Formats: sequence, structure tokens, C-alpha cells
Amino acid sequence: MIEQLRGDTVESRHRVSVAVLDAQGRVVAGAGDPHLVTFMRSAAKPFQAMPLIEDGAAERFAVSEEEIALACASHNSEPYQVDLVRGFLERIGLSERDLACGPHRPLSADLAIVDADGATPSAAGADAGGPASSATSPARPDFGDAGPDASAGTPTHIAPRETRRPARSPLASNCSGKHTAMLALARHRGWPTSGYHLADHPVQERCRQTVAHWAGVPKNSMGQAVDGCGVVTFALPLSNMALAYAKLAASEEPAPRAIVQAMTSHPDLVAGRGRSCTALMQRYPGRVLAKVGAEGVYGAALLDRAIGIALKVEDGHNWSAVVALLAVLDQLDLDPSPHDLLPEFARIPIRNTRGEVVGHLRASGRLERV
Repeated sequence: MIEQLRGDTVESRHRVSVAVLDAQGRVVAGAGDPHLVTFMRSAAKPFQAMPLIEDGAAERFAVSEEEIALACASHNSEPYQVDLVRGFLERIGLSERDLACGPHRPLSADLAIVDADGATPSAAGADAGGPASSATSPARPDFGDAGPDASAGTPTHIAPRETRRPARSPLASNCSGKHTAMLALARHRGWPTSGYHLADHPVQERCRQTVAHWAGVPKNSMGQAVDGCGVVTFALPLSNMALAYAKLAASEEPAPRAIVQAMTSHPDLVAGRGRSCTALMQRYPGRVLAKVGAEGVYGAALLDRAIGIALKVEDGHNWSAVVALLAVLDQLDLDPSPHDLLPEFARIPIRNTRGEVVGHLRASGRLERV
């Protein structure tokens, strides 16, 4: 449970379900409903990127470790991230016109969208209940998918979508790396690049097979729908999501090793400045792998213990997922405590329009150990 306090009084509560499994499928710990069925959203990206390597596209197109990290990313669209995606596209003979992810506002302040008069849009919806940017709070929300699709609990420093002009390029989509990897797979396999994002395209079927394999479920048992960026997203129990991350941590096969190596060696590409995924992997190098998803989803692995974690904030509150993951890692005895190494994410302040701290988010409750 995540509590949102105003002053010293709990104003709202966000229920969290958690599953923690080892690579053999044994439940290590849990909270709420560890078998809750929900969509993986962008927490599926490390597994959606796997066919790029397994099928030989990465070797054929000389895909770099940095580009593999971007294939797993919900990136900020910082300039160097966008440049890497553009170069990846050009090397496979395509351009941003081939991306089906669509544009949305960049999460990076370096690419902030401006109004017609050249001024950056001001944050509206004052004191809306979300954290605001400051020296002691994260710089950007942990949207795990195509930005505005993850609107629950939007921080007050992000303007509502109607006050911002749309980004001009799909390269600015935080899913553009994933889409480029899917296009590379289509090119390599001789499949049409047109419609690669649709459910009946071979690229999406290949991703479905891969997610099902790592999660240990029959592929036809997974629910599916359209994700915020247009590709297929899969619904399955949290326990199976956690199993997928545990198996990713434990595997010695080349493709999963390449995914883990890319994400942990280039955490700045997996998300970016002010983002919890990046901060976790930077401050626990080679020990933690983390990938956020929209609507309060988080997937993670303790690499040295081959333990997988999946959680869902049931009302979709994205900031609560960050606070919840740190609480889970702390209760799993990650040392040093993430509350010490990542204080900016452990106790996220809530500010009003005057910049005053009027409350904060905190975790309550304990994991049930098995």
C-alpha cells in the first residue's frame, strides 16, 4: 500500500499487489494479489527486444549494445538518445516515417515543446496531488509508455496534454527504440515493414511467443490489447511477470545475457535523467535490473540472486509504483538500502503552486515471505 499524505494526514491510499519469484518458479514473497492479471505495458520491453538478437537481426545490422538498451527503453527523448535511434533506423535502410509509434511530447526538458510565442507551457492543475520538480524530487515522471497514456497521478510540473503542442517526430516517442528494433526484425526476416505494429503481423506474433516463453504461460492464455504506442501489449499474472524477470536474471543464454548487459551497462539509455529505472541501475551496477511500465507497473530483477519482481499499483498511480518498488527492494534486504541510496524516490514530496512541500508519498505494509 502506498499512502499519500497531506501534512501528517493520509489523504489517499493506492493498493499495490506484488509478486517475487525465483527462476524455478517458487514464490519468494508477495503482497496483495500476487496472481493479479494485468498488462505488462513497457515492462515487457526486454522480452520484446529478445527476437532482435535470437533471430540474427542484431548481428546482421551490427546493432550496438547501446541500441539494444534503447530497444528495451522508455527513454526521455534526450538529444543523444534520439540521435542513436535515428542512426539505428538509417542503418537498416529506414527513417522516422516508418515508425508506427506516433509522436508525443518528449520527456526530456532539452526537447521541451514551446507555445507559439516561444514560451514553455506552464504547469497547470495546481496542487493536483502529484510530485513536482525540485532539487529533492525526480525530474520527470516514470511514464512507462507513450507519455500521456499514463496520466494517473500526473505530477504538477507536467502540463495537461491540451496545453502542449504535439511533438513533430515519432523519434521523440519514448518507445521509438523498441519500434526500431521491431522494424529491424521485420527487415531481417523478410517480413513487410508496413503494419509491423498490428496484432496479425509476424513481428507481433514473434514477440508474443517470446513473452509467453519467458513468463512460462501458453501464448494463447495471455490477454492482449493495443499499447499506448500502437503495438500489442500482453496481460498475464504478476507471478508470471516476476518469473520472466527471474529467468532473465538467471539465464546464461546469449540473447538474455545481451539484454541484461546492455541495460545495466547503459542505464542512461533505458530511461534517462531523473528516472527511477536509470537511477536504480546506476546506483546498484550489475546487481539490479529495472523496467517501469505505464499505469503503475514495474518489473525488476535482483541479478546476483536471480529473483524477479513484478508489481502493479491497482489504480494506475505511476509515482506510487516507484515508491513501492523501493520498499520491496528494501524488504528483500538489498544492501545498501535503496532508501539510503535513492532518497529522492523513496519519499517523493508533493508540492503546491507556491513550491511548498505539502505532503509526500510513503509505503506502508510488509511483504509476506514464503
